[in-house]
Amino acid sequence: MSSNQPPRLTALADCAGCAAKIGADLLAEVLRPLRQRLAPSQLLVGLGAIDDAAVYRINDQQAVISTADFFPPVVDDPYTFGSIAAANALSDVYAMGGQVLMAINLVAWPEDLESSVLSEVLRGGMNIVEQAGSVIAGGHSISDREPKYGLAVTGLVHPDHILTKGGARPGDVLILSKPLGTGLLTTAQKRGKVHEDDMAAAVRSMTTLNRRASELLVQAGSAVHAVTDITGFSLLGHAWEMAAQSLTAMRFDYASLPLLPNVRVYAEAGCVPGGTGRNRRSLNGRVQLGSHLSELDQAVLFDPQTSGGLFAAIDPALWSTLEAQQEVTFWRIGEVGEKVNDQQQVILTVQ
Repeated sequence: MSSNQPPRLTALADCAGCAAKIGADLLAEVLRPLRQRLAPSQLLVGLGAIDDAAVYRINDQQAVISTADFFPPVVDDPYTFGSIAAANALSDVYAMGGQVLMAINLVAWPEDLESSVLSEVLRGGMNIVEQAGSVIAGGHSISDREPKYGLAVTGLVHPDHILTKGGARPGDVLILSKPLGTGLLTTAQKRGKVHEDDMAAAVRSMTTLNRRASELLVQAGSAVHAVTDITGFSLLGHAWEMAAQSLTAMRFDYASLPLLPNVRVYAEAGCVPGGTGRNRRSLNGRVQLGSHLSELDQAVLFDPQTSGGLFAAIDPALWSTLEAQQEVTFWRIGEVGEKVNDQQQVILTVQ
């Protein structure tokens, strides 16, 4: 490949436009036997519950967060791809209420793709980790036909201040810290249909750390009842995980959802990532959609996100404080419904 012509990274990926996650149902099936094994009492969050990262207590004041995430290119520019992948990987630490200690590069790279391209990917990742006040301390690489990049991340959190997916309560307000639509926009880019300004907005969102949003939620203390980040399983997929852990119903107002520019235009143009259908199928029977919601609306609801925002269930009294602060924009998008007795009865409603 000529060094004078930068490669189109998304053309080298089998699943550009989404994080290429294994489907939620398949993942639950393969993990089920592992959850039956005994775990030490110091493991505060592990395979026993669906959550964003593992947490291991070190002492009464400190617990270690451990997570990893990597995926094929979602944009063509190597530096930007590295930045997005790193921000996405760090997000799980922030979703647990922690701060990043260090990160390790995870790389799969084709032998016929220039090393200078990989250098740019790693530079983008390093820049984001430095924004998090941390450092990349090493890594692991393998040869692969498809480029992939991400991080294994170690974080730190107080054992009594961990944010988890469980704990949402009836009457809670549901909030989101980033707009939706990254899967639609990155797919449109791969197909050569995206407007430059629209893609720039998506990149700004995907490379923005969830660090400050997490800090604001941690500072709110007991008024924050449940938190996760929105990534490849879509808004409704990750919301259902929270609802299932909390044994509550949830209701969403579609008109209140924040969207990246022109996402419905790209959905109408057919720029829908493959993960959208998988997300829809995995939630079959778990979601009730208003009759007024079109296929375009559903493309947004089930759109697999990359480096999405934090999604939280909070005490209604906290909303005015979060809405008034100027550092991070939070959108109010719904509310937690009634408690249920059996996880199979958990239903998400979108009106």
